[in-house]
Amino acid sequence: MEVVEYISALEREGRLLIESARIAGLDAAVPTCPGWHVRELLAHVNYVHRWATAYVAGALTEMVPEPAEEEILRSACDDELFGSAEEGHLSLVRALGDAPPDLNCWTFLPAPSPLAMWARRQAHETAVHRVDAELAAGRLPRPLDQRLAIDGVDELLLAFLSHGEPPKEAEAELGAIGLEARGLAESWSVRLGESDVRAERGEAPWDLLIRARASDLFLLLWNRPSLEEPELRGETALLDLWRERIRVTW
Repeated sequence: MEVVEYISALEREGRLLIESARIAGLDAAVPTCPGWHVRELLAHVNYVHRWATAYVAGALTEMVPEPAEEEILRSACDDELFGSAEEGHLSLVRALGDAPPDLNCWTFLPAPSPLAMWARRQAHETAVHRVDAELAAGRLPRPLDQRLAIDGVDELLLAFLSHGEPPKEAEAELGAIGLEARGLAESWSVRLGESDVRAERGEAPWDLLIRARASDLFLLLWNRPSLEEPELRGETALLDLWRERIRVTW
């Protein structure tokens, strides 16, 4: 996907997120984020959008110390939260749209450029939390755009989970998961180790095969409920292991 597509997705997903949050109300529980209500969800998203804007708009080349999440959530003011979240979201959209293609700033995931990393990460971050807001409002979440969903699976598997150094010593493999996007020529192979996850594009021998629509694969891998039941073949306990062990918290 191109940067302009990520920015368009960010704008759309953020707008839908805030719309559903308003319908749900600040006191509504977020079933996919235990212990959170819409209040905490909006405070988190607002902080993340403003955090990203600071790096992009300020071209900050070093990581800036961040407050603890508990402090961020406690500091949210109910009377200002919706307006602040809308402003933070639009500020990020503008910052990404105004940034030069050769932007130089701090990043934390591999990507073709710093601008591409921030646009991509914020589009997917916002899409996941849009689903959270819709669930809090009692709505059936809208499917993700197919291209965005495929790219989101790529980001999670190939950037978040597989970009670090492999273990220095060989370790036991707990199982291999094959993923196929139903109706598309898109597939991934994931190997779960004792301390790491390795993933790559394409087919490979598997112990569990998961076949689903691209949007449902994206949601399933982010431990959100898929809209349609995925097709599972093989050792289904590996899906439970994924859900227990894979937690992206930033």
